[in-house]
Amino acid sequence: MPPTPAGQLAVPNLHRAARIEDAVHQLVERRLRRTGWRVNIIAYTGYGSPGWVRVMCRVLLGRPDTRQRGRLDKVRGWRSFTTLPAKHVTVTIEAGGVRHEARADRSGFVDTLVEADLPPGWGTVRLSVPDADPVDAPVRILDPNVTFGILSDIDDTVMVTALPRPLLAAWNTFVLDEHARAAVPGMAVLYERLVTAHPGSPVFYLSTGAWNVAPTLTRFLSRHLYPAGPLLLTDWGPTADRWFRSGREHKRVTLARLAKEFPHVRWLLVGDDGQHDQEIYREFAAAHPENVAGVAIRRLSPTQSVLAGSLPAPAGRASSGPAGQKWLSAPDGAGLWQLLRDADLV
Repeated sequence: MPPTPAGQLAVPNLHRAARIEDAVHQLVERRLRRTGWRVNIIAYTGYGSPGWVRVMCRVLLGRPDTRQRGRLDKVRGWRSFTTLPAKHVTVTIEAGGVRHEARADRSGFVDTLVEADLPPGWGTVRLSVPDADPVDAPVRILDPNVTFGILSDIDDTVMVTALPRPLLAAWNTFVLDEHARAAVPGMAVLYERLVTAHPGSPVFYLSTGAWNVAPTLTRFLSRHLYPAGPLLLTDWGPTADRWFRSGREHKRVTLARLAKEFPHVRWLLVGDDGQHDQEIYREFAAAHPENVAGVAIRRLSPTQSVLAGSLPAPAGRASSGPAGQKWLSAPDGAGLWQLLRDADLV
């Protein structure tokens, strides 16, 4: 089992924005509880290896009549950001026949490593809190013999988000119905082919997006036939020491963590050239060359690239990155698949 990350130290002086947020939440929570609102658990997909598992979930307040309501036919993005966390609630985790307890943070999140003897493949852990029905969280347990994995960005890599255009990105995130989101052509087929070519290989989805949209993203990936895998997202709103956390730092820290947790796995890093994926992947490849099988970059259109403040990536051929890793660039999944085959990465 990898070493457990150091626990977060208590911060006596929260950022002003965080104190304001906590005060508002406390006031609203008291009123909602008086009207009958109760806690419920949103389970996120976890992962691990034989002997340990990373469990992630969030505890929220919800209406008694909606906790058991079926999935909405139409879900606008803004609804995902109108949630109220249940702070510091104790969550009981049952994994591999062993019970553990974890405490939600000030945003209602639980992110913890627990000892669990689960077999490789897909499994579940049970999460429960008082006065709420327990839920099962799916977990992907990696076989120690697996040496290849896929780590993919989401925005403009698997889903068309148009992040280089802020106003359109806001419309896509907060207003657009989730069923209107479009998948990047060929990427689902690419991932399915890679998983078939490397049996047992995991697919992780790493994004700077907020955990609020995790259920929406999970449904999107399933609807467009992407391989199932853990989402590695960020918190939304003020942190203990700043207005918002750094998305780039989130990606850097997560990549380093995966390299430490799975030192035997070489990752195919998939992203796009519209944000900072290339820079982050290049840094990781230089620091952990033994954990990088290659880098595949989905190339945006010239207009999108210019609006994003970058130049279009070279087309149609592989280049060498740090320590000789293959770097590939194409506008869609079909083009990347051909380049991966030519580069002997399949």
